[in-house]
Amino acid sequence: MLRVFCKTLLITKSKDSKSRHALFLRTIASIESTSGNLGSIDQNDLTISYLMNLCGLPLKAATSMAQKIRIETTERPDSVIELLQTNGFTNTHIANLITSFPRLLFADPIKTLKPKIEFFQSLGFSRSHLALFLSSDQTILRRSLQKKIIPTLNILKTFVHTNENLISALKQSNRILGCSIKRILEPNIATLRRFRVPDSSISRMIIHQPKLLTLSVWRLKDVAAVVNNMGFDPNRCSFIIAIFSISVMSKQKWERKREAFRSFGWSDDEFLLAFKLQPMIMLTSEKKLVKLMDFFVNNLHLKPSDVVRSPSLFLLSLEKRIIPRCSVLQVLMSKGLIEKDVNIFSALICNKQSFEKRFVTRYEGEAPELIKAYEGELGFLGFDSFDTGVEDGERIKQIN
Repeated sequence: MLRVFCKTLLITKSKDSKSRHALFLRTIASIESTSGNLGSIDQNDLTISYLMNLCGLPLKAATSMAQKIRIETTERPDSVIELLQTNGFTNTHIANLITSFPRLLFADPIKTLKPKIEFFQSLGFSRSHLALFLSSDQTILRRSLQKKIIPTLNILKTFVHTNENLISALKQSNRILGCSIKRILEPNIATLRRFRVPDSSISRMIIHQPKLLTLSVWRLKDVAAVVNNMGFDPNRCSFIIAIFSISVMSKQKWERKREAFRSFGWSDDEFLLAFKLQPMIMLTSEKKLVKLMDFFVNNLHLKPSDVVRSPSLFLLSLEKRIIPRCSVLQVLMSKGLIEKDVNIFSALICNKQSFEKRFVTRYEGEAPELIKAYEGELGFLGFDSFDTGVEDGERIKQIN
C-alpha cells in the first residue's frame, strides 16, 4: 500500500518543505486508517517513503539506503532537513548529502551541525557557495569543528592571511581539511621550506593548488628533489608548478608523454628546456601533445627545435585558437596585407585583445572574410611559404 503512495507522492511532490511534510503525514495517516496503527507499517517502507519525499531521493536510491539506516521517528531527521533548508541547501544539495552520508539525518542539528555551518558562514561563504561546498564532500560535516577544522584552517591562514584567500583555497580542494596536521600538513610545509621555497610561494600554492599539501610526505619529498635536480629555482612559481605537474601523474604516463616528444626529434635536453620554460606542458594529454606537434611540424612546417622554446603553445586549443589564428594570417598573407615573415609564435601566444587589434580589426575593412576566418568558418589551407621570422641561431623568446 505504501509503495503506491510513494509513487503518487513522487508525481505530486510539492516545492516547499512544509507542504511536502504535510503530504508525507497525510500518506502515513491514510495507511494508519487502513492498517489500524502506525506500528504495523513495515519499517523499511517508512524509511523509503521519508527518503523519497523529504530528502528527494529516487526510489532506487531510497530502497538501497533503507538497507543501511532505519527511520523510526521523523523528529530528528525533520530538524536536520529544516536546518539545511534554512541555510540555503536545495533539494539537490540535501539529496547529495544524504546519499553519501545517510546517518546525517540522525546528527544533532543544534550541537553538531549548526556550529559548523555558522563557522563557515563567518569565514565569508555565501549561502549558495556554502551549500555547494558542504554537499560536495560529506566528510566535512563529519569532522570535529574544534579538533580538526579550526586548527587546520588556522595553520593555512598563517600563510594566506585573509578569509577570502582561505575560501579560495577550500574551493580548489576541500581535501586539505581531512589531512592530519602532524602527519601530513606540517611535515609537507617543512619539506618545502627545506628546499628553500619561500613562504610567499607556499601561500600562492595553498590558494591555487592546495592539493599539493595533501600528498604523502614521502611523495612530496621525492618530487621536490626531482624538481630541484632539474635546476628549477625554488624562489620562482615554476618550482611549485613543476612539483604539481609531476605529482599528479604516474611514472608510466610521464614517460609516455616524454616519448611523444622524442618521436618528433626532441632530445632529453630540449625536453628539459621546454619543461623548465613551461612546467604545465606535461598537464596536457598525450593525445593533444601529439596532435599539436603534428600540426606545427607538418602543417606550419616549423622545426621541432624551434617549438621547444615556445612550449606554451601546447597549452592552447588547436581548434579554438591556433587554427583560426593561422587562418587569419593566411588571409592577410594572401592579400599582401602582412609579410610572410610574421613571427608565428608571437601571433599564436599573444592575448586575445592584442591579436585582434594587430591582425583583425586593423584589416577587416580590406578583408571582410577575416571575421569568418577568425571564427573558424574558414579552413586553414597552409602558407605558400613560411618563415618564423627568427634568424638562425637566435633564441625565440617565450611570450607570456
